[in-house]
Amino acid sequence: RLIEAEELFRGTLTQTSVYPREVVKGALARNAAALAVAHNHPSGEAEPSRADEMLTQNLKHALSLVDVRVIDHFVVAGDTVVSFAERGLV
Repeated sequence: RLIEAEELFRGTLTQTSVYPREVVKGALARNAAALAVAHNHPSGEAEPSRADEMLTQNLKHALSLVDVRVIDHFVVAGDTVVSFAERGLV
């Protein structure tokens, strides 16, 4: 059941800063047991970057400390969506 969808960070055309602490705070404020993360690639290329994979692992670790699971991370580029879960990356 979706509790809420929220935009936490906004970046530039080529990058954004994501702070795991803020993601953890949001999950705890909503008493969430799990969450999914999504971000876009304005370049039009939906293939996850190494930085995307590292971010997912960092978020998984930070959230695991407070018993919150990351169930998926989606990369959106135009009409294309790539699911980390479908690729076994979560």
